[in-house]
Amino acid sequence: MNKKKEYKERPWLEFYDEEGLPANLEYPDCSMVDMIIQSAEKYPDNVAYSYYGHKVTFKNFVKKIEKTARALKNYGVKEGDRVTICMPNTPEGITMVYAVNMVGAVCNMVHPLSSEKELEYYIKVAESKYVLVIDAVFDKIYRLRDSLERIIVVRPSDGLGFLKKKLYNTLHIKKVRLPANDNRVVLWEDFIANSLFYQGNYHEERNATDPAVIMYSGGTTGAPKPVLLSNLNINAESLCDATVIRQVTPGATVLSILPLFHCFGLGVCIHTPLCKGMGCILIPAFSHKQFADIIKKNEPNFIVGVPTLFEALINTKLKPSDLSSVTAVICGGDALTQTLRDKVNSYLKAHGSSAKIRVGYGLTEGSGAVCLSPENAFSDGIIGAPMPDMYFKIVKPDTFNVQPIDEDGEICISGPLVMMGYLNDDAETAQAIKVHEDGRAWLHTGDIGHLGKDGLIYFGQRLKRMIISSGYNIYPTHLESVINSHEAVLTSTVIGIDHPYKGQVPKAFIVLKPGYKAGKKIEREIRELLGRNVPIYALPTAYEFRDKLPTTLVGKVAFKKLEEEEKKKK
Repeated sequence: MNKKKEYKERPWLEFYDEEGLPANLEYPDCSMVDMIIQSAEKYPDNVAYSYYGHKVTFKNFVKKIEKTARALKNYGVKEGDRVTICMPNTPEGITMVYAVNMVGAVCNMVHPLSSEKELEYYIKVAESKYVLVIDAVFDKIYRLRDSLERIIVVRPSDGLGFLKKKLYNTLHIKKVRLPANDNRVVLWEDFIANSLFYQGNYHEERNATDPAVIMYSGGTTGAPKPVLLSNLNINAESLCDATVIRQVTPGATVLSILPLFHCFGLGVCIHTPLCKGMGCILIPAFSHKQFADIIKKNEPNFIVGVPTLFEALINTKLKPSDLSSVTAVICGGDALTQTLRDKVNSYLKAHGSSAKIRVGYGLTEGSGAVCLSPENAFSDGIIGAPMPDMYFKIVKPDTFNVQPIDEDGEICISGPLVMMGYLNDDAETAQAIKVHEDGRAWLHTGDIGHLGKDGLIYFGQRLKRMIISSGYNIYPTHLESVINSHEAVLTSTVIGIDHPYKGQVPKAFIVLKPGYKAGKKIEREIRELLGRNVPIYALPTAYEFRDKLPTTLVGKVAFKKLEEEEKKKK
């Protein structure tokens, strides 16, 4: 393609020229773990991760991956098997991701706070027989044991050094009780010790196009959809991130708060730094009260998070020089308001950092971040320039017709970051990925935005109903389907209401069937029903029973009217 035509299709390439960045990259035909091994060969003594002060070099990290891979083979994991990883950001969690990849299996990434019903679905849809789980949620997994061959249990202290582990176990007397005579259950330390029994091949050669990771997204309906990502998808995310963020340098450190079961967390906060000889500061459970201590103790170079994290940052008491180590700040997961952006930039400057916050846009179906604002572009609503090799198109919803500049439409993307598809769901995949007249396969994101006169992408709103709370996507239709399954409920609708820290939280409006009376008993039953079927972070924080709900002219629930009512209450 000649340069003139290329710039017409990708007008944001002018920003690549201005910053001296390549707009097209070469992607290796290898697995995720191969990228980590290459990084370890270049930077063996760099710190790969730190966990509560315990540091592990790349050389030793690869040894841990290899030992874990041998342990997996010893327990019968084969090429193509799916291993469920139900973990926060701990050394065992990230080591297992790469060990599973090393043996040619596929990681099934799930949120530890998922309900038991959701966990059952995730394990079933992935046909997973092996689970790695943090001990705090072991009971939920154990109740699903009949479909499993092995449950590997991790304690939070497992990733600490000997002395710190001993101190932790002394201070934390309460321990999760494990069944005594069930050989399906094995503690991490025993699982690793048994790696010695396997002496065969444990490193399977895999291609870029082979599946590597399953993550979960609301898809086009709001019900959880298993997104299948390839080695290429995750590796391309790493190479693209490292290209557009010039501060990515060997030896730098990233505050890895975003969880590994979140595509933004795995792709941007873990795989990208590890592929480039950088260190991950693993934070398994974030508390804004501990933010100041985390920053002071670790002196991170990168802070990557969702808007609520930066709300917490600007309310953190730090000394004027406490952020002098910070060279890059990236925000994703939800829209960043101009007010918050300005506050964060002022706070960074006042505390010794020269960084300015950059806004990313992405989705699970796009392997994480697919777009990032240039360093010095701060227009309201901006999500920036697409990643290298990515094509963006703004179309009129429900058509393939391209919208004029500055006119809103559905954001469609094409390129190496687009998922392989939804696992075992060709119909849903075909609904999301469509071949246009140009011959390209385009992912229809369900998000509204426009291409600006400056050649950058701007975010408008979401086509599908969605509540974003602390960076997590919550789908009202999914909550409503659970509420409506209660025998007393006639209908319901769920909306997002403003929250000072989380951005938004769900509120449920419920109409009962004739003969049922609203009260604490029915509300408790509905809460318990939701608790069994949806994750803790998605539970409504308020319930309101009504005789009827407002409707549109065509008889649908007018949820926007409910949203307006809530705003007026403030």
